[in-house]
Amino acid sequence: MKKDTVAIFWFRRDLRLEDNVGLYHALYHAKLEGHQVLPIFIFDKTILDKLEDKNDRRVDFIHRAILTLQNQLTEKGKSLHVEYGNPLDVFSKLLKKYVISKVYTNHDYEPNAIKRDELISDLLRENNIEFHSYKDQVIFEKNEVLKDDGKPYTIYTPYANKWRTVWANNIPKIHPSIKLIDFFMDSKPIAIPSLNAMGFEITDIIVPPMDWQEGLVKKYTDQRNFPAIKGTTQLSVHLRFGTISVRKLALDTQALNSTFFNELIWRDFYHMILWHFPQVGNGKSFKAQYDFIEWRNNEKEFDAWCQGQTGYPIVDAGMRELNTTGFMHNRVRMIVASFLTKHLLIDWRWGEAYFAQKLLDFDLAANNGGWQWASGSGCDAAPYFRVFNPRLQTEKFDKELKYIRKWVPEFESLNYPKPIVVHEEARVRVLAAYAKALKPS
Repeated sequence: MKKDTVAIFWFRRDLRLEDNVGLYHALYHAKLEGHQVLPIFIFDKTILDKLEDKNDRRVDFIHRAILTLQNQLTEKGKSLHVEYGNPLDVFSKLLKKYVISKVYTNHDYEPNAIKRDELISDLLRENNIEFHSYKDQVIFEKNEVLKDDGKPYTIYTPYANKWRTVWANNIPKIHPSIKLIDFFMDSKPIAIPSLNAMGFEITDIIVPPMDWQEGLVKKYTDQRNFPAIKGTTQLSVHLRFGTISVRKLALDTQALNSTFFNELIWRDFYHMILWHFPQVGNGKSFKAQYDFIEWRNNEKEFDAWCQGQTGYPIVDAGMRELNTTGFMHNRVRMIVASFLTKHLLIDWRWGEAYFAQKLLDFDLAANNGGWQWASGSGCDAAPYFRVFNPRLQTEKFDKELKYIRKWVPEFESLNYPKPIVVHEEARVRVLAAYAKALKPS
């Protein structure tokens, strides 16, 4: 039986049809070369099987995004090909079913993803198939924003200044990939594996809207630090899984609010750091000397932090919000991270791993960057002697206690635990521990 000749587009962190760079190139070349594109998505067993919580909101989010894509395609007489398995096994199976001309996808910068892509690329090369990957999930990547001497930046401000110069000279264009979907293979809808079939459950996830409000962005500078109000867009999960285009978001918001625009630059910065210094994604401190800190790592105190039972209301509110919704306000993320590493002297890697389990918008580059910033071990981090005072943070950012009352309604009652550590004593302790580890040899 004659096999169909196809190009493949592999969806990953780019779950949309609009302004998808790799998808555009796959469809455009299919138009030129007179063949069709098979769109695929793989629920990767090597990742999913490691998730202990089968009530994982992120898996549910991805599944819903895939169903949305499928609905968009079936309206045009097309279908997404979705597999649950090891990517290498899936591609081996596709090689038996089709004559594959080329495979297209978009870059993924995480260490494990790079290894996966190398395996797939090797398999395709053995079969004389080209593997094309494109920049899509960030605005500028890898070596596009470097110092004049060709070295990567490790401080945000000079990086951001150079980034803006590069932007001014290379304003990104929107790729009209959605206009080319006629070049997908014609197909009846192909069944998508259910969450249950993959061992997961439908969750209580509340998906933030993709449509951001102009008024919200304009007020972002003034409102973003106050967790009791809706002062942020909550678009991070959509950027994480590519259900919206970061280029379009940047182009649409650049003139509205410089602080908001800076957050998109921070996002590129952390991805650039992960690319040039991949050790940070494998548990190493960016500043190597910080790996000599003697952490207390008290498991009972760590559990109290995880459960929002530290006796510090602003910390507990943040952790309860995270556990309940999969989201935590960015200001509060800094407070709870500082508390874990500085007040409790618990290794930042413990907090990073807990966030990795719970955050709906978990992104290795940003999560690692944030935790190392809070602990002082990262690039351009807060000085190690900066120890956030939870009481002062509360007075500054939740003065009326609205956020705390929402998540810790019992905080003024006898049922609320006493503080597990005294701020002043914790500050003295952490400064001594850091000074001992960081003293010149």
